[in-house]
This record gives sequence, structure tokens and C-alpha cells, in this order.
Amino acid sequence: MSRVQLALNVDDLEEAITFYTKLFNTAPAKVKPGYANFAVSEPPLKLVLLENPGKGGTINHLGVEVASSETVHDEIARLTGEGLFTDEEIGTTCCFATQDKVWVTGPAGEKWEVYTVLADSDTFGSSPQHLDENADAAGGCCGSQAIDLDTRLAGSHPAQ
Repeated sequence: MSRVQLALNVDDLEEAITFYTKLFNTAPAKVKPGYANFAVSEPPLKLVLLENPGKGGTINHLGVEVASSETVHDEIARLTGEGLFTDEEIGTTCCFATQDKVWVTGPAGEKWEVYTVLADSDTFGSSPQHLDENADAAGGCCGSQAIDLDTRLAGSHPAQ
């Protein structure tokens, strides 16, 4: 099974959870500080909410969730064969899950990932790009927005 992922920045996580629970008639599959995700069966959608005050209503990134690591590796080969630059993250921790994934950047700078979830995690992210606040790569956990989330989770506020 595969499904499209839509990761949205939201100003107020609780308000967004209430709205999307009603919209899709589905409770969140996972809720953590500053983060929630929904596994919507109809239409097949993985909806990810990332609390980023002041950026609500914007797309954080897009993706396709696939069933296996083999499919991720097949997509790495296919996308590379199509001449697209890929940023591979194998066994990375992102969005409270250990994942295998590949990132590509669309023509307008939009970030796309093809990923599979290997296991649940208690931490938001640990990839090298994610931990480097100066990184602006296609990858990293949920693009550059994730840095703001982890800084808030740590209890400090980044300079704006």
C-alpha cells in the first residue's frame, strides 16, 4: 500500500487536531509535543501536522509513504535514473519514527520524500541534516522547519 503524505505547518496544534479529526472523521494516529499525524483511510492520506507558529497554513513538505524499504531503494534507483538529485536517509529518525527515505526537490523548491516507517521513536529527529541548524538540504527531518520544532521542544526559542 502507498498513500500521499501532506505535511502542514500549523499555528496551534490542538486547534488543528480538532479541525482535522472532524474533517476526516478520524482521530490522530500519533500525537507528540508540536506534532501529530493522521492515517486517513478514505481518501488514502497521511496527514502530518507540525506546529510552527506564524507559518500556519503553509506546506512543510510532501511525500509518498510506501510499504517497504525495498520500494524506497527502487525509487532511489528510478529517480536517479531520471536525472533527479536524491538525498538518501536510510535508518534515520524523523517525525517520531525510524525511517528509510529519499528526498527530491521539485521545480519550485517544494520538498518531496518517498519513505517507509521502520519503527516508532520517542524522539523527533536525529539525522545529520536535522541536527545542523544551518542545513538547507532537501532532506533533514521535515526540511528546515523541523529545527524550529526541536528548539521549542528543548524549551528555548530561536531568534527570529
